[in-house]
Amino acid sequence: MKKVKIISDSTCDLSKELIEDCEIEIVPLYVNFEEESYLDGVNLSVEQMYDLVSKKKILPKTAAPSPGAFALVFQKYLDEGYEIIYLGIGSKFSATFSSANVAKQTLESDDIYLIDSLNLSSGTGLLLLKACKMVKQGLDAKEIKEKIEEIVPKIRSQFVIDTLEYLYKGGRLNALSALVGGMLRVKPIIKVRDGVMVVGKKGRGTIKNGINLMLNEVFQDKENIDAEFMMVTHSLAEEASQYIKEQIKNEMEVENLYDTHAGCVISSHCGKGTIGVLYILK
Repeated sequence: MKKVKIISDSTCDLSKELIEDCEIEIVPLYVNFEEESYLDGVNLSVEQMYDLVSKKKILPKTAAPSPGAFALVFQKYLDEGYEIIYLGIGSKFSATFSSANVAKQTLESDDIYLIDSLNLSSGTGLLLLKACKMVKQGLDAKEIKEKIEEIVPKIRSQFVIDTLEYLYKGGRLNALSALVGGMLRVKPIIKVRDGVMVVGKKGRGTIKNGINLMLNEVFQDKENIDAEFMMVTHSLAEEASQYIKEQIKNEMEVENLYDTHAGCVISSHCGKGTIGVLYILK
């Protein structure tokens, strides 16, 4: 049986340690400030990105890797005798999945398997951890694809947005909503459902109010949560992350509760202070 290689992209927001432990190959997305182009997590950190936003007074544009970039990575592992699974950002959020599909068609290989996560950030990361566990158990790529696709609808991703500025500047919120939301100090909960982002309940006042609202919803699910992996993912919100982890540990048993950091692409769309809780239902 052939070896299996898991390939993802820089939006999966897993820590460097998890990526190395699972031996995941990462294809970076682009983060562009007008004529300046960077590779997410390669030559641009989140801190550097926010500094550039502050300096230039504009948000970056993000772009998918080219089909050629995927083809190079796919070919490398095909040549080494691997079956390949690509599992990255959902097809409705980015052209990245489409680029990977074009690369697969170009290479005309039956050893490349693509899985649409219908998710983003560590929602995709949770699927990757499950897939890597299956690789270690000795399953082949076709079996892994089938099992992961059964898990995809069970992913629950939700984030509290601290500032509406990035949603507005990124064209995801109109000026009036941004103005009113800012005046009322709204902290919306953004959820990923069926491959798209939807607005859930809205906290008001401090970010902590929004976080508590989000946690209340999470804990309503606690009897149905797969306790193997759970994520707290954030964009430079260390204090809030610590608070959330303490609340989760007090409320439920989790085998692996990970603290991960949103990369440049995810952070550029949601803004500093954004924080989420992500898990899988049984």
